[in-house]
Amino acid sequence: MVFVHGTRLSRGYWSPQVRRLSETYRCVAVDLPGHGVRAAERFTLEAAATGVAEAIEEAVPGGRAIVVGMSLGGYVAIEAADRYPDRVAGLVLAGCSAEPTGPAAATFRALAWAQERAPRSVLRAVNLAFFRVRYRGSIADSIIAGGFWWDGGAQALRSLLPRRFLERLGRLWTPVLILNGAFDPMFGPGGEPWAAACRDGRSEVIAWAGHLSSIDRPGTFSARVAAFARSVMASS
Repeated sequence: MVFVHGTRLSRGYWSPQVRRLSETYRCVAVDLPGHGVRAAERFTLEAAATGVAEAIEEAVPGGRAIVVGMSLGGYVAIEAADRYPDRVAGLVLAGCSAEPTGPAAATFRALAWAQERAPRSVLRAVNLAFFRVRYRGSIADSIIAGGFWWDGGAQALRSLLPRRFLERLGRLWTPVLILNGAFDPMFGPGGEPWAAACRDGRSEVIAWAGHLSSIDRPGTFSARVAAFARSVMASS
């Protein structure tokens, strides 16, 4: 499994899933361009997708992997599956079930503007407070240790705006699981239209979770990913 984080964060975001699922699966979390160890690189969707394919090749030479993406990472996962269909065995797309148009585009532009223009000290203080208060413990520690990457985050958000992802999903033969938090303020729980656009897709809702469902309900999220992986392996 290859895990792809959201905007401004790093691979440390996925520590709960890597810890839980590594008992059964080979798990790799990647840093996207402009984030983490790749902070010096400019974010493009193409480079991000290539990084996912390279991570799969390094983990399983010549093989395939299930790619799990959260928010920005979900859009990257779709791009990777579209560009490298022979490397992706399945997709788990969390918190990204909306095209970056209309209200979603306005939200992405506002978030990009904030990451570009707001004082870094303020951005850092707000994010530290959010993760420390809401998540605490090892989850918050891993995210904070990975750093916050404002330039890369803004570049990533802007790179999504001209893209259309439902068309890409419709081209894929890859099994797809759409996961949304029941209280996601950005996308809501309604992933059914995205699942319907897939040749082999289904949508599930994680109760009592918001946008960051993988850390709001890490055990439930990991169990859903594991169940999906078993179904993909059984049908391959």
